[in-house]
Amino acid sequence: MDFLGILATSLTSAIGPVAAIYALAIIGLNMHFGYTGLLNFGQVGFMLVGAYGVGISVGTFGLPLSVGVGAGILCGLLLALLLGIPTLRLRADYLAICTIAVAEGLRFVYRAPFARDFTGGVFGRQNLSEGFRELNPFPPGRYGFGDITFSSPHLWTMVVTWSLVLVASLVMWSLIHSPWGRVIKGLREDEDAVRSLGKNVFAYKLQSLAVGGVFGALAGVMIALHQASITPDQFRPQVTFYLWAMLLLGGAGRVLGPVIGSVVMWFLLTFTDEMMRAMDQMGWLPFVSGGELGAVRHALVGLILVLLIIYRPQGLVGDRREMLVNVK
Repeated sequence: MDFLGILATSLTSAIGPVAAIYALAIIGLNMHFGYTGLLNFGQVGFMLVGAYGVGISVGTFGLPLSVGVGAGILCGLLLALLLGIPTLRLRADYLAICTIAVAEGLRFVYRAPFARDFTGGVFGRQNLSEGFRELNPFPPGRYGFGDITFSSPHLWTMVVTWSLVLVASLVMWSLIHSPWGRVIKGLREDEDAVRSLGKNVFAYKLQSLAVGGVFGALAGVMIALHQASITPDQFRPQVTFYLWAMLLLGGAGRVLGPVIGSVVMWFLLTFTDEMMRAMDQMGWLPFVSGGELGAVRHALVGLILVLLIIYRPQGLVGDRREMLVNVK
C-alpha cells in the first residue's frame, strides 16, 4: 500500500480549489448560523443562483465574464431579500424548512423545460470559464512539490479562490468586531434583549442573511469558473448538509472555523476513499464490492463526526458556549 501517495492525494484535495470554494460558502453559512443564529438549510440555493448568474450571462447571452460575476453576486443579494422578507420572522425550525424548500424549488425551476432557453434545462451551461482562464498568469504545466501538484488551471483557481477566502475572512472579522457585529451576536444569544434596546431585529437579520448569501453566491460563481460548466442537479440539498458538517467540524462562530472545517473534511473524505480503494485492491475488504466503497467511506466519516460531536461539540477551534446559546 502506497501510504505516502494516499497522504499526498488527501493533502492535494484538502488545499485544492474545491475545498476553497466550500470554505467560501461556509463563511456565509457561518454568518447566518455561527453569529446570527439563523438556521439556513438552503445555502446551496445561494450557490445555485451565483453559478447561474455566470451561466446565463456568459453561456446564454455571451456577455463578458465581469458582467457574469457581478450578476451572480447580485442574484445572491436579490435571493436574500426575496427569501428574508417573508421568512425571517419565523421561528428557527420553520425558517429551516422554508430555506431548504426555496433552495430545492429553485433547482427545479432552473432545470424545468420552460427555462431551458435561459438555463439549458437539465443539461445546464458549458464553456463558461474561457475569459477566466485567459487571465491565468501560470504557463501550462504542473506546479507544486513532491506528489502534491496542480495543473495550471487548477492552480489559478486555487490562487483566486483562496484569496477570496482570505478577503472574506478579513471582512467577516471586521464586521463581527464592529458595533454592527455585536448586535448580530446578541441576536443569537437573546433576541428579546436586543429588541428591548431599541434595535430593529428584523433589519439586522435581513442584513446578515444578505451578507452570508453574497458569500454563498460568490462560491457558486467560482464553481462555474472552476468547472467551466454547471447543471442544476449538482446543487442538491446534500451540498448544504456537507457545508453544515464542515462548519460544525471547524467550529461555528469562529472566523477560521469554516476554513479549518473545509480543509479537514476534504482531507478525511479523500483519505478514507483512497485507503479503502487501496485495501479493496489488496483483497482486504472481501465483504465490500467496488460500488459500495463510497457509501462505506461516508459512513466512516460520519462516525468520525459523531465522535467529534460527542467529545468536542464546539468543533476543532470553536467555543463550547457558542453551541449552548438559545437559537431563535
